[in-house]
Amino acid sequence: MKNSFFFHMITIIASVLVATLVALATSTEETQLYDIPIIYLCAGLSFVVHWAIAIPALITKSEKYFDLTGMIATLLTIITAMVALLNSGVQISIKSIIVASFVSIWTLRLGLFLFSRIIKSGEDKRFREIKGTFSRFFMTWTLSALWVFLTIINALTIIIINPENIIDSYLIIGTTLWILGFLIETVADKQKRSFNSRPENKGSFITTGLWSKSRHPNYFGEILLWFGISIISLPLLSEWQYVSLISPIFVYLLITKISGIPMLENSSEERWGNEKKY
Repeated sequence: MKNSFFFHMITIIASVLVATLVALATSTEETQLYDIPIIYLCAGLSFVVHWAIAIPALITKSEKYFDLTGMIATLLTIITAMVALLNSGVQISIKSIIVASFVSIWTLRLGLFLFSRIIKSGEDKRFREIKGTFSRFFMTWTLSALWVFLTIINALTIIIINPENIIDSYLIIGTTLWILGFLIETVADKQKRSFNSRPENKGSFITTGLWSKSRHPNYFGEILLWFGISIISLPLLSEWQYVSLISPIFVYLLITKISGIPMLENSSEERWGNEKKY
């Protein structure tokens, strides 16, 4: 138990340290709010929001607002970055507005979708063991804060750079990929929700629509849209700001190697591994 507590605390400290180092690499002195580089405020805001909402969640041992917290933290960081630009007196560029809109639309859609799903099901099965241990549960909320920051750091960097209003091929290609990825993810989630809502499909796996082409089309869309934003950023970055390209790489690795596809594949293999159709 002591070793587990120590590991959880080290992970929490490491999460804050990673966010600090990424913020240090990508920060620009030009855009500040209250004399603080805006990227530091955005990083800190993600953790503060998660920790604030984690307090009642830890007391009640409820994971109901976990995904909704990620949505709130994302929206507040984007709003903070835009407010900082307005406060500096500069004209907000088309690229900054487009990217801020992309991230806001994405997080609202995904956050509300996940929240409605947990309200309907009553629980998030991932937390059955996690919420039984205070330090582990708190660590999970902290990791979510880091996830938010690393996922959107590339987008935040574009917003803060506030590039000139130039419609270039990077913006066109990146926007096209983002829209395509967002549509694939949204349609895939809707198709699966519709499939699972039918009593006759209980205990079955979906093989219709986009799910007839891929076992995880929603994750494919998620990865695609973040790579779209990274393409928009390519001609804008300089020196250490290229560290912000960790966003699409982080999303890809998280989904394909850690918590996304591996968890679903293991669960699916247990349920349908012996079925030839699967």
